[in-house]
Amino acid sequence: MSEDGFSHEIESVVSSIGYGPILRPSAREANSLRQQIFEQVRASGQIARATIARSLDVSPGSVTALTADLIADGFLREVEGVTRDEFSRGRPPVALELVPEALRVVGIKLSDERHTAVLTDLGGNLLASAALKTNTDKKSPHDLLNDSQNLVTQLCDIAGISPQSISAIGVGIAGIVNCETGLVAWSPLLESPDAPLGNLFSDHFGTPVLVDNDANVLTLAELWFGAGRALSNFVVVTIENGVGMGFVSDNQLFRGAHGMGLELGHTKVQLDGALCRCGQRGCLEAYLADYALAREATTVLGLSPDKPHNLPQALKKLYEKASNGDQNVRTIFQRAGRYLAVALSNIIHLFDPELIILSGQLMRYDFLNAAEMQSEMRALALYHSRHETRIEIQSWGDMVWARGATALALTELTRTVIVEGRQKV
Repeated sequence: MSEDGFSHEIESVVSSIGYGPILRPSAREANSLRQQIFEQVRASGQIARATIARSLDVSPGSVTALTADLIADGFLREVEGVTRDEFSRGRPPVALELVPEALRVVGIKLSDERHTAVLTDLGGNLLASAALKTNTDKKSPHDLLNDSQNLVTQLCDIAGISPQSISAIGVGIAGIVNCETGLVAWSPLLESPDAPLGNLFSDHFGTPVLVDNDANVLTLAELWFGAGRALSNFVVVTIENGVGMGFVSDNQLFRGAHGMGLELGHTKVQLDGALCRCGQRGCLEAYLADYALAREATTVLGLSPDKPHNLPQALKKLYEKASNGDQNVRTIFQRAGRYLAVALSNIIHLFDPELIILSGQLMRYDFLNAAEMQSEMRALALYHSRHETRIEIQSWGDMVWARGATALALTELTRTVIVEGRQKV
């Protein structure tokens, strides 16, 4: 599916059935009733007050009072003509829906070859998208800030809005990130550790900026807009420039005690093994990521050790060689598939997810999603007296990462502006 295909599909989903996690009672109990009501409307698209009261097991009067406040603050509005449910008679009840134009947010995915960004409204509708080619040289925090400013300017120009109308920004970046503080402890994109991207970006843009690991924002895209909306427990594994993982437990993204957990790509699969871009040896990423496959090919085929200028094109040519029967190249891909099988079986043992979603540019190649890989994964996992974990492949374009980053911004606005009222704007 193309980038535009993803964007248009998500847009239609948002307008028809809402967006955001479909929370179970245990996942929403800690939130205020006002937040629970807002999130119920967001997840449903359109919903009647009586249905909200039944779903949340609260009095209709409480729902009426709190929705009146949300309407007065400009976040909800009434709409007529919703389809009757099984409990209703006569005319269809008046329903509630979000007011899309109430707030606008930006999501940005910073990458080592191509940054992407999207602008959406409170209804989750895509208003604009933009991309910026970059290079693989390590950058300073201010370099990334300048690139991000360029993207935000593009988005605002396309949508015909003022940058001051943006209420929050979410940013995804590869590496070890503390989402609470916005501190990037390490990233392959940055020339130095411990970069305070959150504070730097927030001061510059004059709005809340949330920074998270890029695998987490991809997982948020699935949790908010994709296959994971109604799932309480699932895993996303992404394979392209690096290897990342996101884990959802009880409908919520799990980050670890310090917001830096689940670094699947840097788990060790070979002591004193291949060199990873993190500087250590034997990481899973050093055998699965695009740069690792290209590096292996230079050894096997006797090619130049310099990194290709167009890595995706180089990998495409390598895969064509494998498909045409070049056994040396096939061995490279087959070994990568076996390492993936090992990683997935370990995930099953550790987390027992309902679903594992495999995503990223490399998933277009069947050596990573072939029946042989999944068969080996199952052979390595303990399946006695247990349910089998489902595997799905998602091949979204790279705008989906920025789409997931908007969920960071929308979460922050839900927690502050929407829950506490318009005085926070």
